[in-house]
Amino acid sequence: MGDAAGWSTIESDEGLFTSLIETLGVKDTQFEELISLDPDTIRSLGPVYGVIFLFKWTREAAGARAEAPLDGEYDPTATDNNLFFAAQTIQNACGTQAILSVILNHDNPPAPQPAINLGPELSSFKDFTTGFPPELRGEALSNSEAIRSAHNSFARASPFADETARPQDDEKGADVYHFIAYTPVNGKLYELDGLQPHPISHGACDAGSFPEKVIEVLQRRIARYDAGETHFNLMAVVRDPRVSAREIGDVETLEREEKKRAAWQWENTLRRHNFVGFIGEMMKGVVGMKDKQDSEGKVYGEWVENAKKETRKKLEMQR
Repeated sequence: MGDAAGWSTIESDEGLFTSLIETLGVKDTQFEELISLDPDTIRSLGPVYGVIFLFKWTREAAGARAEAPLDGEYDPTATDNNLFFAAQTIQNACGTQAILSVILNHDNPPAPQPAINLGPELSSFKDFTTGFPPELRGEALSNSEAIRSAHNSFARASPFADETARPQDDEKGADVYHFIAYTPVNGKLYELDGLQPHPISHGACDAGSFPEKVIEVLQRRIARYDAGETHFNLMAVVRDPRVSAREIGDVETLEREEKKRAAWQWENTLRRHNFVGFIGEMMKGVVGMKDKQDSEGKVYGEWVENAKKETRKKLEMQR
């Protein structure tokens, strides 16, 4: 993989991912976190375009760049049939790349599945990369200023570390996490992982059978890990529930979804804001107030000593 300079790491969060695609111009589509591997839960979400799976990457569990994948089979001709698949050329963009692997494959799905409105930016990107091999599509994605800017706008603010530099070398003991996509395209269930040389086909699948099919594949994948491994996250890419709620006059659902959107917006605002300066100014104010209250420094000294005692007590309890 190439240099990750210029791309920040982002969290796996339904509100963040929804806001990200809306920033790129996608309409009437959102993400829903799944807390159980249950086909009925996926089906209850209405039209589901695919799922984004986050897991702790290991060479053994991923079967990366093997002659054949550990599950399913490579389909090198899939991109000839208008399937969008891009090789991963940088590390920190794998979340956005997995998102686009679903979004860009459902702008013209078979009936009755509603199409995803990509908006002008992603429509132009898909048109521009049509016919490109996966490696060139990956380079086009990594060099897209619009996509990179939207991605980086959701990075958590930090005054201490460069968000574009994340340790990815598992030989140094750092855990490495990776996003991939599962989506039904052209009558098959595809696993779209930019670290693999080709899309991976898991057999015949349409929108109706997708919930059962994808759960079976995910269960087999999770079974490769130790029983105590819990570092997984799964999100479904669905049609915005507010669209059908408006059509049928479902006021309760509409109010619930609007409240959810407001909460997501607030969380994204907090995520982007750096509070270190605020905390520092607040501490200065507290110290200044103590100084004014005690010109001889007695109360302030007692305050500091009490804090030291509490710290020592906590350290002794930890020992």
